Amino acid sequence: MATPTSITPINTFERVESRVRSYSRSFPKVFDRALGATIYDTDGKAYTDFLSGCSSLNYGHNDPDLKAALIEYVSNDGIAHGLDMFTDAKEQFLASFERLILRPRGMKHQLQFTGPTGANAVEAAMKLARKVTGRTNIISFTNGFHGVTLGALAATGNGKHRGGAATPLSGVTRAAYDGYHGPEIDTADLLERMLSDPSSGVDAPAAIIVETVQGEGGLNAASAGWLKKVQALARSHGALFIIDDIQAGCGRTGGFFSFDGMGLDPDIVTMAKSLSGMGLPLALTLIKPEHDIWKPAEHNGTFRGNNHAFVTAAAALEKFWSDDRFMSEVGEKARYLGERLAAIAEDHGLSTKGRGMMVGIDAGSGEHAAAICKACFAKGLIIETSGSFDEVVKVLCPLTISLEQLTAGLDIMESAFDAVLGSRRAAAE
Repeated sequence: MATPTSITPINTFERVESRVRSYSRSFPKVFDRALGATIYDTDGKAYTDFLSGCSSLNYGHNDPDLKAALIEYVSNDGIAHGLDMFTDAKEQFLASFERLILRPRGMKHQLQFTGPTGANAVEAAMKLARKVTGRTNIISFTNGFHGVTLGALAATGNGKHRGGAATPLSGVTRAAYDGYHGPEIDTADLLERMLSDPSSGVDAPAAIIVETVQGEGGLNAASAGWLKKVQALARSHGALFIIDDIQAGCGRTGGFFSFDGMGLDPDIVTMAKSLSGMGLPLALTLIKPEHDIWKPAEHNGTFRGNNHAFVTAAAALEKFWSDDRFMSEVGEKARYLGERLAAIAEDHGLSTKGRGMMVGIDAGSGEHAAAICKACFAKGLIIETSGSFDEVVKVLCPLTISLEQLTAGLDIMESAFDAVLGSRRAAAE
């Protein structure tokens, strides 16, 4: 009789799950537990998490206060699914968001709960802009990433993801992001010229959509001045100004919104990822009241609003955003993180990218970046890449990480750069 083939958990994934999976290819372990900035595999090995669910876990894994709020809600038979009916959990989230986020910023935006992904929030934003203006063209930017459903994908620059559509992607005109042609060329001026020229071939836009920091596009960070110019362009040409804050928001780049303190006033803002506070699916499209012209259920979805996520999102707002202490702590960590990355980059003749705690190092090539991330994982650090050629080693650690664990993770990262690229500092010594 033949001996049965040994079956391991990895075998199960290989046998049953689609080939479309991606992160598991970089981190081929089975994980079963996580707390704070640490995730554990089934063998009990601890890994420091510098990925954080691609910025879905800004407050870390299983924050005890958020977890307690959810356990209490579930234990009391709270509504788990209510379509978009009124629920106590939704009311508490709306009230907290209005009091702690909107009012202090003088924002009067309406909150639309879309399907639970960031792409769905973008789809809603683009559809609404077209409905408001009666136009179809959307301006998006080189290296932008807005999701992989067809409308959002049309606004996404990444060729690999666009190729997965297997159908033409239309309705979007691509413009050059800040710095795309180098520091000497103001790409906002180029866009102005194209929009002002009736023979440029660019149709009058319904909206201009932009990320203030391009998460998947290589951590390119736009200046406040450039963003103000783009906003002014949108207004002068009758288009809505949309900021995609899905990855850069919720404290990742300096404020609750990535555009805090920049003097911007977007017509629409999209949010998801860390909005729920602990990785539960929740997406949101914020709309200026004058543009909220939806008819009931014109953009809907069975999971438009997740009551469990409302509970943890409200708890996160109350815990982290009721005063300035959290942002002060994040600012200190961001300064330290920036200094450490700058030192590593300088030692290897490289450059840093990004803003706040959404930063990384351009390793020079995708091959180098992949090797560095692989070396990090072998030493207990989960970290990934971004950029046109996956050339940027990208740090997205939880904002709540302790300085001690942040330092230890950066030490691993530094040693991985040295192992892959060699250390010019060590050679000089």
